[in-house]
Amino acid sequence: MNFTDLNQKLTGNSSQIFITTYQSPLGLMFLGATENGICLTEFYDRIHLEKTLLKLADNLKAHFVEEENQHLNQLKEELTLYFDKKLCEFTVPLVLTGTDFQQKVFQSLIKIRYGSTSTYKNQAIVLGDLKAIRAVATANGLNKIAIVIPCHRIIGSDGSMVGYAGGIHRKEALLQLEGALQQTQLSLL
Repeated sequence: MNFTDLNQKLTGNSSQIFITTYQSPLGLMFLGATENGICLTEFYDRIHLEKTLLKLADNLKAHFVEEENQHLNQLKEELTLYFDKKLCEFTVPLVLTGTDFQQKVFQSLIKIRYGSTSTYKNQAIVLGDLKAIRAVATANGLNKIAIVIPCHRIIGSDGSMVGYAGGIHRKEALLQLEGALQQTQLSLL
């Protein structure tokens, strides 16, 4: 990813998103943070990655700077512990973007416990509107903070693997890492 080229598409953005990479066991990831916390954790081959990055920068009125900060350092440490099965809950501060509804969906994802799964239907019920299943699914797909905001813990109502922007193979690997595939423990959040 050429962040210089991306920055040329951003005009008048004065804030900064600090960007670095992280080599996870599941592939290279881009990590991003502002001065206030993490705003990006994505696999390098995520679908529509450039569009996701431009939308993030636009929402935060920011441009990209390829250097690390304290939040990125903390995130790298926590991701390493997570992949080593020594961390079940991330503590790095988050900077959420999106509509109020999308942010509620992201918060509901954070509440799904390590080793558990849920469904779009359960998320919609928890959010108080069973008819919002499609909107919940769309919001999950807009999550820019993979793993930390665990949208990989959402499965189909029939137990099937449903969409994951990082790839179904990664979703399955993350759920296996967490022990969620050994026995499907459906969480109502």
